[in-house]
This record gives sequence, structure tokens and C-alpha cells, in this order.
Amino acid sequence: MSAPARAQPPPPGRDAPGSGLQMFVRYAFPPNLRGFCGPADFTALQEYGLAGVVDPGLTQLARSFTGPWPYLSMMAGATGIGDPFDRRIVEAYWIGNQLLHEVDLSTFGIGVEAAFKGRAGMGWGHMAESVDAGALAHHGFHVFGVYPWVGLLTETERGEPLQILDRCRIRWGRVVTSAGDTVTVRSRPLTWDGRRLELGAPTLETATRAMDGRGFIEPLQPGEWISLHWDWVCDRLTARQAKNLRHYTKHQLDLTNERLAHPGPQMVIG
Repeated sequence: MSAPARAQPPPPGRDAPGSGLQMFVRYAFPPNLRGFCGPADFTALQEYGLAGVVDPGLTQLARSFTGPWPYLSMMAGATGIGDPFDRRIVEAYWIGNQLLHEVDLSTFGIGVEAAFKGRAGMGWGHMAESVDAGALAHHGFHVFGVYPWVGLLTETERGEPLQILDRCRIRWGRVVTSAGDTVTVRSRPLTWDGRRLELGAPTLETATRAMDGRGFIEPLQPGEWISLHWDWVCDRLTARQAKNLRHYTKHQLDLTNERLAHPGPQMVIG
């Protein structure tokens, strides 16, 4: 009787719908394109997103994003899910869901300290203040609670601090028109009155869906709700996702405006 054939791992192929790694690509690509996060060569991440492929190379590439990685890994441990790129965890970080509440304050504080204390320097005490105030492992915390203390908002050659905060947060918008590689979106910009960050009245903006006809999502129709990071369309939003993104954005803005003695954005915007 012949020995059974040894099972071979399946070759890398197109990712199954809903993959966390491909979702990660769609949200991580816009800042990577601008040199804010991840490896210097953005084309590798772009090609993975365009091909829809998942393999160990993409996992290694995604782990090199030192902004999201600490949050994803701490949520993977705290929830028992194990895989930091499980779609539920990736969605929790970029958009928000109930998994954010499964990371206890102690675990969150230890993780943030290990990842960012060295970069914050003298600002660490103020960053720790925002953790204690009730921050969650959401991208909004990273933008409003970490960026001001690690110097990313003082790089004025890349834009004014308010503009960076607004473009870097994950935004929601509704498609008004769609033509070729671009869409016109109605969204609410971030405003600053000298004391508070708020969401302003809806305005029109132009966002990029594709480059030279190649994009991460299919063409959009007027009326669809989408998520945006910088000036790039990341994904379509379900009603649940849009509600969650609004909720967790408000949570972080309320924390920044009401609960901090030393709000980072105020320190850099003035």
C-alpha cells in the first residue's frame, strides 16, 4: 500500500471577499502613497491591492506599518481572535466596532507606551493623559491623541496641522457624481474655532477612486456612502459601518474637546 500523498499548502491566490488584509491595504495605501506611514516604496502595497492577492509577503508588508500595527496586535490578543489582520479587527481600527471595548485600559496603556513613548519624548505625559481619559484602539485616537506628540503635525511642509488632521482621519461621505478615476463627494470637514475641533457643514470635495483606470473598488454610483483617507476612496460603507464611524469619530472628538487638560491638537494648532 503506497504512502498517502503529503498535503501541499494551497498556492497564494486571489483573496476571499471580506479579507482583513485586503481591507487593510485599502485604508493604509493613501498615507503610504504620501510617505506618512509604511515602507518608502508604495508600489508594492498598491499592486497587492490591485491584484487582490494575499500571501506571506503582504502580511510582512502590513506588519511594517508601525502606526496601525500596535493597535491591531493588542486587539488580537485582547479579543482572543489571534490574527491581527482578521477583518473584524482591521475594521475595528479603521472604522470602529464593538471589539474596541474588549481592550481593557491597562492593556491599551501598556501597548501605547511600548509603541510610542520613545517617539513622544517630553510629550508622553500628555499622551498618557488621553489614554486615561477613555481612548480606544481606533485610528481616531492615533490621529488626535498620538500624532500631535510625535511631531507629525509640525511638518508644515506637508500641510497645515488642521488640514493634516482632517485628511488623515477616516472620513465618511456620500457620492454625488462619479466619472472615471474621480468622484465628487459630499462630506463634513474638520473645523477649528480656536478651542474646539468640530465637524463643519457638508461640502463638496473631489476624491480619487483609481489611477489610470485601476482601483481597489468597482466604480461608484451617486448616493453611495464611502470612506475616505486623505483624498482617496477606501471602500463602500454599509449602514452599520457608517453609523460606527460617526460614533467613534464623535467619541474621540468629545474626548479631545472635553476631557483633556492638554489636548494635542490645540497645542499644535494654537
